[in-house]
Amino acid sequence: MISGRNGSRLRPRGQTREGSSASGRFRMGRAGLALVLLGVAGCSSIKAPVPTDPDALAEYKAANDPYEPLNRKTYNLTMKFDKWALRPVAKAYVWTVPRPVRNSLGNMVTTMNEPSVFFNDVGAGRPRRAGDSFVRWCLNMTVGIGGLIDVAKMAGYPHHDNDAGLTLANWGISSGPYLFLPMGPSSFRDGIGYGIDQGLSPWNYVPRGYGLISFNWAYNMFGVVHGRSEHLDDLDALERDALDPYATIRSAYQQQRKAQAEAIKNDHRATVPAWYQ
Repeated sequence: MISGRNGSRLRPRGQTREGSSASGRFRMGRAGLALVLLGVAGCSSIKAPVPTDPDALAEYKAANDPYEPLNRKTYNLTMKFDKWALRPVAKAYVWTVPRPVRNSLGNMVTTMNEPSVFFNDVGAGRPRRAGDSFVRWCLNMTVGIGGLIDVAKMAGYPHHDNDAGLTLANWGISSGPYLFLPMGPSSFRDGIGYGIDQGLSPWNYVPRGYGLISFNWAYNMFGVVHGRSEHLDDLDALERDALDPYATIRSAYQQQRKAQAEAIKNDHRATVPAWYQ
């Protein structure tokens, strides 16, 4: 859960005309809780007071966390859920599933998310990145047996991250205040981007029947568990060694998102691969 949007953030991921699927209800529940938190965030009682001391004010602005009291409460609840539910499941997954199999399943999750990456690459105005994503999807879904084998990486098309929050950042949209939501660290911009990404994922539009809804539900739940399993040692060390784990996660998330946005903005490669030139 803490692994965020890219699993990754995870990373944390339908509704048809006939009605909501189980996966859609799961996502709507998370989105609804996020909206409630955003609504409550407007109350002054949960906002941190603005410091008057110049040094403290500079630190307050650098953290970009005016809703820290609310965010810390959400963080504490999330960590309790992680401790008693998600972490044990992730540890059991690591203990029972061999590493090579977990790698293949992780490749499948990444491949399943590739259409969303493609649409965001297009939205960011980066045709070469979009082409790479499209090639990755085609190769891995066919030769790679549904993504279990990352054939695209072997062919020179490594995975790159992108999501609607980063696309908005590429067009100059400010992140807004930092937020800690039930799915992990986020911001006003990234929270909106998360909703957009759900609309971009083709797996949210699978029809009823043929077991596809059950697959979609299992795929989303598995993605959360697999993403958590990839960070077991990291989060254990963070909880054990960091003086303030909440602040450490906040800083790491903000730095990571800034670096990812800069990577997209500075990617001016040609629209065809180097081998084609």
